[in-house]
Formats: sequence, C-alpha cells, structure tokens
Amino acid sequence: MFCPSFVSREVQQWIIRRETMGVGAVVAIGAGAIGAVALAPVALGAAGFTSGGIAAGSIAAKMMSAAAVANGGGVAAGSTVAVLQSAGAAGLSGAASAAVAGAGGAVGWLASFIPRRS
Repeated sequence: MFCPSFVSREVQQWIIRRETMGVGAVVAIGAGAIGAVALAPVALGAAGFTSGGIAAGSIAAKMMSAAAVANGGGVAAGSTVAVLQSAGAAGLSGAASAAVAGAGGAVGWLASFIPRRS
C-alpha cells in the first residue's frame, strides 16, 4: 500500500491494519445509507418543507424569509430553499436519493471507526 512520505510510521501501520473492511463496517455503511434515504423526507417535513408548501413559523419559513430579503423580495430558482421545497413537495429525485445515500454511507463508514468498549 502506498502512503506519502510525510505520513508518520504509526499512521501508516494503522492504515494497513484498517485496510480490510470488516462486516461491522459494511453493516454501518448500509445502515447509514438506508437510514439517510428513509429519514430525509422526515427531516424535510420537520424543518417545514411540506407537500402543501412551507409551514408557517418553521425553520423553512425563516430560511425563505432570509432568502427573499437577500434577493430583493423573491426566492431565486435553484436556491437552497427552492430545492428543499421541491424535495419536500415532490419527494427526492433519483439523483438526490443517490446523493443522500452516499452521504449516509460515508457517515456510517466514519462511525465504524468509533472504538467499541469491551
């Protein structure tokens, strides 16, 4: 395995020991990906991005207000607020689901590095 010369010997040895992915890491990646895709619509609804529009008094309403003030009274197409509202109203597209799954899998992989207590 190649490691740059500026990486310490201890870090190189740790990388070599972690090079093979165990069952726990695979399970953590899968759980992170599936959990993220399943919970994304729940999180959007909780933030106020609903199928009926932006909920009054919610985080989404505050975001929309700030975006409107910044853009001179309207929310720009393609902005964060517009994309989140679209996802809240119509659900996640295939590309968005893939992105969310990738992010969730990455979090699951990182979580697999947390040492367990014996």
